[in-house]
Amino acid sequence: MATLHDVAKAAGVSPMTVSNVLNKHPHVRAETRERVLKAIDDLGYRVNVAARNLRAGRTNTIGFAVPEVDRPYFAQLAARVIAKAQDAGYRVVIEQTGADRENELSAIVSSRTRMYDGLILSAVGLGTADRDLLTTDVPMVILGESVFDSPVDHIALPNEDGTYAATLHLIDRGCRRIAMVEGDDVSRLSVTSLRHAGYRRALEERGIEPDPALVVELRELSSESGRLAAHGLVDGDGGIDGVVCITDTVALGVIRGLADRGVSVPGDVKVVGFDDILEARYSVPSLTTIDPDHDEVARLAVDLLLARLADAPDWQPKEHVTGFRVVARESTG
Repeated sequence: MATLHDVAKAAGVSPMTVSNVLNKHPHVRAETRERVLKAIDDLGYRVNVAARNLRAGRTNTIGFAVPEVDRPYFAQLAARVIAKAQDAGYRVVIEQTGADRENELSAIVSSRTRMYDGLILSAVGLGTADRDLLTTDVPMVILGESVFDSPVDHIALPNEDGTYAATLHLIDRGCRRIAMVEGDDVSRLSVTSLRHAGYRRALEERGIEPDPALVVELRELSSESGRLAAHGLVDGDGGIDGVVCITDTVALGVIRGLADRGVSVPGDVKVVGFDDILEARYSVPSLTTIDPDHDEVARLAVDLLLARLADAPDWQPKEHVTGFRVVARESTG
């Protein structure tokens, strides 16, 4: 493979002159530029972009660490982050953390050795006690609910307000025995605890006594877990007429589980999810859900990271909570 020195020798110039031509330096004579370009073409010389980026302190690569790559929400979000980053001339490398605290910390520590210019981390295992561990010389944006008052930019979803609106949506459609199918980490600050708070707030505001028997905690937020949860709610004779689900993935399982037991949606029970994944539009019935604005999350994450990369002298970490809307479909009539 031809080197820069080979090009310089063939063109009868110094390696610095070749470098100036490659970097489009304005003070190179036209005749010299043409001679260098001809030598490059004759020798088939190719610029080592990776080496150039390393010397410049940039690789034009962003790391994006997510809990699970096979969940529709994270897959859709990753696609939007990739598109937004490409518009700015950056590539994105996806990592999976498994929602594990040690893996999330490892993603932070290794972001430098993997030569990322910056890292977007969807944090689940990390908590407020890990604040000091987030200090790093690699620009970072945190997505999620667990990390607040941190020395990095932070984007959260409208978990409580969104689920509050979802529950009111069911109440306004005549539901009174409303179940909540959620995660099992309600005791700490998390997606589960915030969405549970929104569910309870809506019930209490409308004078409906929350019934602990109607709250189902899942160890895994999967469609299969949602299906089994629906079986338990129906078999337990709770007399439910509505179900608020922590995610759309769970909600689709709940709809399947209700069908297994001969329960009609929305005729007998109305169901609402959260995330507005693409599959929600095509299920039978189509799923009413909360749209947390994936595009806004991706835009904010990339824009905040690029602002950090610009080394603005007055930068201060920012907290953002995205907007949302209720997307009413067939599952709530």
